[in-house]
Amino acid sequence: MSRARSSLIWGGLAIAVAVPISAAAESSLLAWRDPVYITAGFAGIVAMVLLLIQPLLAGGYLPGLTAQGGRRIHRWVGGALVAAVSTHVAGLWITSPPDVIDALLFASPTPFSAWGVFAMWTIFAAALLGMLRRRLPLRPRTWRLGHTAFVTVTVIGSVVHAILIEGTMETVSKAALCLLVLMATAKVVVDQRAWAKRNRRVTSG
Repeated sequence: MSRARSSLIWGGLAIAVAVPISAAAESSLLAWRDPVYITAGFAGIVAMVLLLIQPLLAGGYLPGLTAQGGRRIHRWVGGALVAAVSTHVAGLWITSPPDVIDALLFASPTPFSAWGVFAMWTIFAAALLGMLRRRLPLRPRTWRLGHTAFVTVTVIGSVVHAILIEGTMETVSKAALCLLVLMATAKVVVDQRAWAKRNRRVTSG
């Protein structure tokens, strides 16, 4: 890959990450929120950004990274994603425990809450499956299907959750980030073809 194309890819990713965070930081709604709520909100934005980075790492689309290096970073980013989601939920719990309880029990009157809860549990499931990959008695194809399924539900749930919320995120940059997350995830799912059987090469000596 040429240096110009590599720079373009990394530059585009930097813009996709920086713009929605910067736009949210300029929101006038922050003036009426306490620090815990602001932290929880930005943790959710960071989680969306990490959802964009994860498929790019998994698919090997980021130039300059070896396959092994990309997988290692993918695992670390997965841990950061779990931490961001946990911070998001914990902050909301501190701010308003009844609202979080209603969301977890799917009793919240706000539609975005259920999508967020679905995404949260599937993020945790995908991360746990990743951590236990070598310990679970699963065939590689079965593991890939499970991981892909959890990730797909996570992405769809997170995108719907984000779109339905009218908060600190600026509308256009939020929509663009969500679209990029969907496109990156769809590309890696199609390219990796987790549902397909992978034939082993047979060599004769």
